[in-house]
Amino acid sequence: MEYANQISEMINVFSPEPLKIDQMDEFYCNKTMEYRMSDKYNSPMEDIFDVCQEAGRGTAFLLLGHKGCGKSTELNRLSTELEEKGYRVKTIVCSMDLDLLNIVYSDLFILMGEALLQIAEECGCEIDTKILAEIADFWDEGTMIATSVEQEAISVEAGMSGQTPKILGNLLSVFAKLKADLKYNEETRLEYRKQISKRSSEWMRLLGDVSEEIQRQSNGKMPIIIFEDLDKLNPDDAWKVFYHYAAILSGMPFPIIYTFPIGLSYDTKFSALEAYFETKTLPMIKIETIEGEPYSDGINVIREIVEKRTNLHLFEENVLEKLIRYTGGSLRDLFHAINTSAKRAERRKSEVISMEDADKALEELKTSLTRRIEEKDYDFLINIYKGNKERIGDKQILLKMLQASVVLEYNGRRWHNVHPLVVKFFKEQGMIENVGE
Repeated sequence: MEYANQISEMINVFSPEPLKIDQMDEFYCNKTMEYRMSDKYNSPMEDIFDVCQEAGRGTAFLLLGHKGCGKSTELNRLSTELEEKGYRVKTIVCSMDLDLLNIVYSDLFILMGEALLQIAEECGCEIDTKILAEIADFWDEGTMIATSVEQEAISVEAGMSGQTPKILGNLLSVFAKLKADLKYNEETRLEYRKQISKRSSEWMRLLGDVSEEIQRQSNGKMPIIIFEDLDKLNPDDAWKVFYHYAAILSGMPFPIIYTFPIGLSYDTKFSALEAYFETKTLPMIKIETIEGEPYSDGINVIREIVEKRTNLHLFEENVLEKLIRYTGGSLRDLFHAINTSAKRAERRKSEVISMEDADKALEELKTSLTRRIEEKDYDFLINIYKGNKERIGDKQILLKMLQASVVLEYNGRRWHNVHPLVVKFFKEQGMIENVGE
């Protein structure tokens, strides 16, 4: 990704992908936390960073936040800072490795094993061959896996008298097959899950043994694993993964960070999870006060995020301000709108994004948002817009609206607002007085 000085370059710069580690120095804006938290000394990411460095502490975190609020970028930044301190960090992007519509807790344990072995291989750790042999035996005993990964299993056994790098390479080939079958092969997927379920304590011990070897050879620094995209799970699947298996998922001797759907924090069951996990929330960047006045500091920091990526002269006057205003602090929605606007401007052979380009992009985004709500939801949303931003009576509808990104949550005082494009829809329908538009 390169800084955009012309319209054609903006399409790549404002893709929905989070910033990668090697892009942080050029494109990351480090001023957002104060305008998310309403306190420059309060940061959920710094809290996680501090706990991860506490010796001998294997804490599990749930990181909550709206889709598109910048969690992935902040997690990549956290990973960079931890690695600079000498920690070994591995991020697992669950949407790439698993079927998020068919997921159980044991799937995460399998990916956890692969991540630890990858860390060991990358940092050149000498893992006791007895531990590696036990891992190979675990997957080769009493399941269909002996057939499905026969060649890899044989090569692992044959290499036991060799060096750790060779054995790790063979084991990682086994895990590559495990992972592919987890996503695409229903029959073997059930076998893998059954194996973990029957012998979960044994698998947890093996993961702990590998992590201890890494820690011992990394000056006492524990490996750290981050699970991305679990905040995209639908509510039923999220509870299925976390609620009944909280003790297991939080029981590893090294730090683990799981993303988690923000709407579920309003469910009464969430308090049970807080007994097992440290929960942190990354709010949206606030662009409006709870009283409905523009919040210039938040608007300015989002403008700065955009300016880190592109020359602002590529926007006609007031266009960027309108895009920021109507996307409510959601960086994902803003980037989508800029990307769509830039494509239209390029097709017009224009050198700048016009107000018409922006309006068309916002209209497309508004249509997408309003498809997610039903007429029976209108009164609930209008009630929030008209001032009931902190006390929400129907938590089930709120959960649904947060999940759909139709309602956005802001911090400082924890409060909510309806997405500005949904408000625009209500005004166009005559359900809200159209003042100042």
